[in-house]
Amino acid sequence: MVQVGDAAPDFTAPMRSPTGEITEFTLSDELGDGPVVLAFFPGAFTSVCTGEMTTFRDRLDGLADAGSSLYGVSIDSPFSLGEFAEQNELNFPLIGDTNKEVIEAYDVVMDFADLGISGVAKRSVFVIDDDGEITYAWISDDPGVEPDYDEVESAANDA
Repeated sequence: MVQVGDAAPDFTAPMRSPTGEITEFTLSDELGDGPVVLAFFPGAFTSVCTGEMTTFRDRLDGLADAGSSLYGVSIDSPFSLGEFAEQNELNFPLIGDTNKEVIEAYDVVMDFADLGISGVAKRSVFVIDDDGEITYAWISDDPGVEPDYDEVESAANDA
């Protein structure tokens, strides 16, 4: 499991920007410009995930004041994420981990066996400093629990 003090696993995946462009995101290319916050969520268009992403939207200024960049990450396609972002007026990029390589690298894979759904992201947040070190990690085994947003903002400030 990825923990505080570990080097953040590098990855490349498709990303949907707030302007609607779909580009390639590589974590290592973003390091050095301030902390990177990765907010993993199980799936677009679900109630708790929508609540989490809109809360991050509403609190983005606090993260930006810390000099950090926020990225939502799920296994949804960048096209689905685009519609999700538009419907919820999300003002930060969303990364589509359709190959499930990122959730595996960060060890945040969860199954909903009773629903027949496997391989979605656990709700989790990682703050990564300029050197690529994980300085904050929060992982929930309960998809109904949202992160402590004040704690995330504080961790971004500390990074």
